[in-house]
Amino acid sequence: MKPYLEYALELHQQGDLSKADIARRVQEHYSMHDRNVETLRKRISEYILQSEHKSLSDECDVQGAPAGEVSHYWLKTDKHSIFVKVDKKDPVETYHDMRSDIVAEMQKHAPVYPKLDRSNIQDGHLLVVDPADIHIGKLASSFETGDDYNNQIAVQRVLDGVRGIVQKASGFNIDKILFVGGNDILHIDTPKRTTTSGTPQDTDGMWYDNFRVAKKLYIEVIEMLIGIADVHFVFNPSNHDYTNGFFLADAIESWFHNNSNITFDCSIAHRKYTQYGKNLIGTTHGDGAKVSDLPLLMAHEASKEWADSKHRYIYTHHVHHKSSKDYMGVCVESLRSPSGTDSWHHRSGYQHSPKAVEGFIHHKENGQVARLVNIF
Repeated sequence: MKPYLEYALELHQQGDLSKADIARRVQEHYSMHDRNVETLRKRISEYILQSEHKSLSDECDVQGAPAGEVSHYWLKTDKHSIFVKVDKKDPVETYHDMRSDIVAEMQKHAPVYPKLDRSNIQDGHLLVVDPADIHIGKLASSFETGDDYNNQIAVQRVLDGVRGIVQKASGFNIDKILFVGGNDILHIDTPKRTTTSGTPQDTDGMWYDNFRVAKKLYIEVIEMLIGIADVHFVFNPSNHDYTNGFFLADAIESWFHNNSNITFDCSIAHRKYTQYGKNLIGTTHGDGAKVSDLPLLMAHEASKEWADSKHRYIYTHHVHHKSSKDYMGVCVESLRSPSGTDSWHHRSGYQHSPKAVEGFIHHKENGQVARLVNIF
């Protein structure tokens, strides 16, 4: 037997290392950097199964059956009849292995961003960039709904949309950017392809791949925006990805921890508030508190900022279409989504609103002075 497999078995027997961690240690110990970690991990998993369940492995070889697909078996002798359950967890689909992959990737890249010194802008503006309800992992087919949507389309629309917003904002003196993250950035929250509450979804790709797609997208967008002005990132928890969306925001904050040109508000609070000059800007997903209650909630939850502000806005998401209403002292506005129409929305008739990425320009003294829209 190959020495690296014996070494892997020793590591497995020592403690609680995941198979992903074992594969990486084997790769480093034997200088196997030409071997793909995922392929190595699967080979190690097969060998561990064969070693721990030799009788099963031998019998499957005789019968020509795949031992890796057996979940349980009876081991019968002249004296004993033993029922055995096989640990069949896919090493790729565990949270600890995915976390190990992310940490290893961060440690390998370890981005250190140089501090960008900004010149003082006299007539400054805040650019709000809010790609809402992206739903990475959603699958829609034009054959049924008249609208194709998958991860490739999602990523391209967000990148094109943010570039479009930045281009449209080029006529203003931007000294700060508010980037709104979360808001159903991911379409599902469980390996069973459901939302947090358990509603089944039509999906494109595996949940762990979608997480990485979303992470890469956010990193690319934020690096683009940091080149323009300092960024404040706020995270809005949402109903499709309440847990994984939070993990993603935390991963993004960790990625940029060496960057002094970006700040984060990634708490699990459902409503976030940002002050810019005489502006008070609230953001929330929109699946919780009633729209009519949001202004009074802002007054209570951000009382100091409320007193110091003259122009107040709350940007909501979730509904995938535009609405805007002035309440006493606050404008509440919902944003369009770039995501496609899936089967359920088509059957229910919830479609044909413009698909877009939106942004806003706020002047320090005069409030919201421009709406920017990139329609697909």
